[in-house]
Amino acid sequence: METAKQAEVPVIRRLRPDDLEAVIKLDASNIGRRRDEFFKVKLKQNLAETGIQVSLAAEFDGGFAGYLLARVFYVEFGQTERVAVLDSFGVHPRARGKGVGKALLQQLRTNLLGLGIRTLRTEVDWDDQRLMAFFQHEGFRPAARICLDQDMEAARRRDETVAPPL
Repeated sequence: METAKQAEVPVIRRLRPDDLEAVIKLDASNIGRRRDEFFKVKLKQNLAETGIQVSLAAEFDGGFAGYLLARVFYVEFGQTERVAVLDSFGVHPRARGKGVGKALLQQLRTNLLGLGIRTLRTEVDWDDQRLMAFFQHEGFRPAARICLDQDMEAARRRDETVAPPL
């Protein structure tokens, strides 16, 4: 008697130094350019932290299928509560819709709760509706804080044109 093949589930594991090239390639396939130096620095920082792992990789269907890089902050912008920040997150296009992203976030939540951390933050490009929808489905909501950016060149030009105070 034949049994139905079980649907494959993602395997979540610690992100390792030898995952660097797979992370870079996956990120490049998702955003359209390589960010080698960014990931060299981030991976080195994230893997240097001790304790419960907050940088994870996913394997699915026999290959590297996703990753996330997160950090723990003990004080950030005047906050006294420890928070985690999800720096980078990616799922291979062939693995989307297969539970890879969900499995990565579930393991991250387990690890962070084990550290006593109750808040996870991330940023998403306003125009990335696919990622915004995924994070919304996973329970993320807009923060009560506003992130502010400044175009420093424009501010410098403005400073140069404004008369100094008397």
